[in-house]
Amino acid sequence: MAIGEAGPGSARSGSQSKRLEETMRGRLGRECVYVPSCRLGLYVALRHWCPPGGRVLMSPVNDDVIFFVVLAAGLRPVQAPLNPFDASIDTDAVPEEVWGSLSAVLTTNLYGNPDPAPELRARCDALGIPLFEDGAHAIGSEVGGRPVGAWGDASVFSLSKHVGAQAGGMLSLADPSLREVLREAGDELLAPPRTSSELAYWARPYAEAAVRGLGLRRAAWAVLRLLGLTERDGIRMPLRPDALARAAGSAPDLDAHDPWVRVDMHDYRLRSGPLRLRRVRRGLERLDEVLAASRAGTELLLSTRWARPREGSAVQPLFRVPLLVADRDAAAAALARRGIVVGYLYDPPLDDYAGAEFTDPSPAPGAARWFARHALPVDPLRAREAVEVLERSGVRPAEPPRAPARRGAARGLGPSRG
Repeated sequence: MAIGEAGPGSARSGSQSKRLEETMRGRLGRECVYVPSCRLGLYVALRHWCPPGGRVLMSPVNDDVIFFVVLAAGLRPVQAPLNPFDASIDTDAVPEEVWGSLSAVLTTNLYGNPDPAPELRARCDALGIPLFEDGAHAIGSEVGGRPVGAWGDASVFSLSKHVGAQAGGMLSLADPSLREVLREAGDELLAPPRTSSELAYWARPYAEAAVRGLGLRRAAWAVLRLLGLTERDGIRMPLRPDALARAAGSAPDLDAHDPWVRVDMHDYRLRSGPLRLRRVRRGLERLDEVLAASRAGTELLLSTRWARPREGSAVQPLFRVPLLVADRDAAAAALARRGIVVGYLYDPPLDDYAGAEFTDPSPAPGAARWFARHALPVDPLRAREAVEVLERSGVRPAEPPRAPARRGAARGLGPSRG
């Protein structure tokens, strides 16, 4: 029975989750376990491999939920220096003393653009520490001749993003013998399915389509808040440092950190019922079609004056294409007037957001700050509309940072690396 399955005796759910695992196993060439969410899968992996108090290198341009998952696992986030043009980890800029202090490395593969996994794999092997890949944005992306997610000791994926099902995740393992151990660890963290949650999940796409079809974007956000599906007034959720410090005192403890980890997805620990699994399966069946359309849209967006010139001919099927614009907020407002919502913003970087009490700051924070301020993540499935809006609005490209990363600046944006 897969992590997140509806419960004993549910043969239909078991069959659907098994099909999902087989599909992802075929894509990655490694063992996969279905989980209700990417964030839960990451927590399970961190708890299995990392001792409490360990230090995890990660990107400061990342979802704050992932930051809180690391804290919930009883670990200390260590913010990495980044390539300013695509926010991938700049391995050469990580000080040697930092490498020597780590218990693990966690990639982000932001918007589907790969982190330098081959280099990070070699570093982790030399240090004898695990590499974890967060592939939430990166199903379909490749690096070093392999799919993103095929380099780490464990990798996690968010099925909700790429297949439009708004549910489901996958935990992938390099060592297939760990499958049952990690499945059982995940099962212990699950809550039983709730009828109210299943009904809310069923109703969400219809409610969103109705209010957006009427042009009622404010009403759409009100509906999402009513369903407990969004809790942010700004880009980052409120840190609440006093409460977070108290929660940290009991770490590793997912329950204590639940108020932060659950944000925007209160059902991240619920066993998946047949409705969720069926919707995820149907979305996954058309994934190649979505990736082909994303690749075409990515190619168009990367050809514009707001994109960093790239090397080579390969184009990743990016989940979002980070155009680099002078005034990100004005550009996002122009797109919103056309009904193109810009999400997945990660500003400010996590070290500026959380402070030294909760994380080790990056030794070179300038690149992350520049990227977070100027990146406009555009959905490649709406590439042509977005380009028209940005051209008509007179959006200017961002001026390059004064001190680009030594190696990262040369790698470009979009093509496979390795």
